[in-house]
Amino acid sequence: MSNPDLVIGEDGLARPVWAASDHLLREYYDHEWGVPVRDETGVFERVTLEAFQSGLSWRTVLAKRPAFREVFHGFDPEAVAAMGERDVERLLGDARIIRNRRKIEAAVTNARATVDLRADGGLAELVWSFMPSSTPRPERFADVPTTSDESRALSRELKRRGFVFVGPTTMYALMEAIGMVDTHLVGSHRRGTSGVWT
Repeated sequence: MSNPDLVIGEDGLARPVWAASDHLLREYYDHEWGVPVRDETGVFERVTLEAFQSGLSWRTVLAKRPAFREVFHGFDPEAVAAMGERDVERLLGDARIIRNRRKIEAAVTNARATVDLRADGGLAELVWSFMPSSTPRPERFADVPTTSDESRALSRELKRRGFVFVGPTTMYALMEAIGMVDTHLVGSHRRGTSGVWT
């Protein structure tokens, strides 16, 4: 029985509908989404971008990612932590990124919290310490969770550590993006490819 949530591409590979036709989303799905990210800069970048995505499409964020990487100094936490009000005002005038004051300020706040975490193991180690003992096996989009006990606990801990824009749903999206859970649909060519889950 065919799965309407999966599309077989011209290359013979099965992808979810959302990644089947748009080139940018397909490249992201095929090569990035769910691939383990365990370094501080990589995790900080994804925490930041997931916050900017809140209320918007991921396609919008991906299209603006090169500009985000430029204005946020390659997501180097120390460089972003050093940004001040003048930088925030400058970014609010930069049409290449998502111009939302609260989200821009959150990036700076979270960079400072990331630097502070270095004394206690670091951001990547903290985030990965909330990895669940099992991963979902969704066959349809309706089966994919949007939160979990672990994402709620991670959200609480990051807030306790001074982070903002890190709600349970955003943290679950982060966990999917960096390979902590595998929510690739059963039947997708990416299912089980992260090396984290078999």
